Amino acid sequence: MVEERVVLVNNDGEEIGTMGKQEAHEKGLLHKAISIIIYNSDGEMLIQQRAHSKYHWAGIWSNSCCSHPRENESFAAAAHRRLFEELGFQTDLTEEFDFIYKAFDEPSGLTEHEFDTVFTGVYDGEMNLNPDEVEAVEWIRPLALMEDVRQYPEKYSFWFKIILEELIKNGKLSM
Repeated sequence: MVEERVVLVNNDGEEIGTMGKQEAHEKGLLHKAISIIIYNSDGEMLIQQRAHSKYHWAGIWSNSCCSHPRENESFAAAAHRRLFEELGFQTDLTEEFDFIYKAFDEPSGLTEHEFDTVFTGVYDGEMNLNPDEVEAVEWIRPLALMEDVRQYPEKYSFWFKIILEELIKNGKLSM
């Protein structure tokens, strides 16, 4: 099996090369990433518990879907690809914003250092969860989610908490 590669970037998001995903996370090098937030027509947000078999951030709750663009793949194309690969559906997505973060995962000893582009979409249909990626999903009202994040911050991914704050700051998350 060929190891997945990530696209390394500088702080301006300009590509500077590629590297194996594992090595990039071991070295904590800045690379491209995508995060997706899916809502249903009732305004609930779809959150995902990462599979317990994931090599890092296993079992943690996070946004609907997240991953990395491949070399020569746009952020939008990566978002659509991973949404289908992880959750088994497609929907229109809107690019919202990007940000850079760095977080260390104690159990795995790996570091996420990502130039993350965030997309949102709306979906009400069936899902076909990939058990290698997803342990569980839950639809939750944003207000209830924010209260749970406040009470149990360790339950949620570092990047998801940043995304939630940015959505609130930009008036994109209605409570």
